[in-house]
Amino acid sequence: MVAIENQSQAAVAAEAVAAPASRIPREARRLLHELAAAWADVADCRALEVVPLKGAMTNEVYQARWLTAGPAGQKEEPRAEREVRKVLVRIYGDGVDLFFDREDEVRTFECMSRHGQGPRLLGRFPNGRVEEFIHARTLSAADLRDPEISALVASKLREFHNLDMPGPKSVLIWDRLRNWLRTAKSLCPPEEAKEFRLDSLENQITALENECSGDYQWIGFCHNDLQYGNIMIDEETNVLTIIDYEYASFNPVAYDIANHFCEMAADYHSSKPHILDYSRYPDVDEQKRFVKTYLNISGEEPDAEVVENLLQSIEKHTLASHLVWGLWGIISDHVNDIDFDYKEYARQRFEQYWHKSAILTS
Repeated sequence: MVAIENQSQAAVAAEAVAAPASRIPREARRLLHELAAAWADVADCRALEVVPLKGAMTNEVYQARWLTAGPAGQKEEPRAEREVRKVLVRIYGDGVDLFFDREDEVRTFECMSRHGQGPRLLGRFPNGRVEEFIHARTLSAADLRDPEISALVASKLREFHNLDMPGPKSVLIWDRLRNWLRTAKSLCPPEEAKEFRLDSLENQITALENECSGDYQWIGFCHNDLQYGNIMIDEETNVLTIIDYEYASFNPVAYDIANHFCEMAADYHSSKPHILDYSRYPDVDEQKRFVKTYLNISGEEPDAEVVENLLQSIEKHTLASHLVWGLWGIISDHVNDIDFDYKEYARQRFEQYWHKSAILTS
């Protein structure tokens, strides 16, 4: 789960001074040196600048950059006006193997790249990788409420769900919930397990699986973490790129859309990134507009019954989203030292689960 803040060139330059290349592991620095040495436009492959990118909650993410050289014989431009060559360095966070298989994630990343979806993989080192730097703007929390951008997201998500990805097409969400529940129980002291009502969740997951499986199951390749920081936009072309596939798998598309709606309550770049505001959850009109755009691939108005059925399935799958990220928060609180109040985040997700569950079953 990552949200990368956009930074101006001035901010990037200022932070570069405070972020020595030594913050990058030795193996990664060696890989960066080899990459830069192979690029003819890099002025000095040893003159590496490192800029931390803010907002990451699973990994450490950095921009690595070198000044470029002008054509031979051309007068060199002042430093401030020279172009830079950039890549993204991702250092994997602690405990991520409790959430997903890193090798599976890298295979997904490489396959997405072959599909023309997302950045290219430039190299790997023992606890991370180097990726192509996408020259686009990361969306903000406010962007998700913009009708035009929301429509772009809906269309892009439909494209994503239809990707022909390798591997079994079976639904992962229920096994993931049960696995994460076992992990959370193994990490929590008794009083914490009691606070989060972990002993009751096995039955809750089974009941929710039965309820959702009674719906028409439209299965697609889902991102499973479609918050604003994982969507980038090229503002010249309005082309979107969905990034970060750590949690991606086949699932009901209703779950992916439900999770996206839930993420509208978050602002990971606020002064309190762990605090959620569910007054931002999309209202019925916003949900319907998103779903109609998602379903509209032929230019014709989608069937009203199909729209309503998908909306009802999305409503049920919001419960699964709350359970997933509630358990994620509990586990992360015990294994991750990133400055984020995971426990409070988990508490809010579980509060929403119990609140919404009571409404849907009343």
